[in-house]
Amino acid sequence: MEKTPRGKLKNVVGRRIKAIRMAHQPKVSQEDLAGRLASRGILLGQAQVAKIENGQRPIKDFELWAIARALRVTVQELFE
Repeated sequence: MEKTPRGKLKNVVGRRIKAIRMAHQPKVSQEDLAGRLASRGILLGQAQVAKIENGQRPIKDFELWAIARALRVTVQELFE
């Protein structure tokens, strides 16, 4: 696996995940998103959600799918 240079984003969807999460009414907290993921068998804590949103942590394909489901959007919408 190739290393990502320091300071570079490790994913391209983190900012979009945050924007969608914050656009929900009521807003979905990082902790709530982590809970929704846990109910789907994806164990990501609030700190890991924050790192994904800040581009500091890569995201796995199954995590991306679960996040989309938890936020009630398509995977495609996370890339828009």
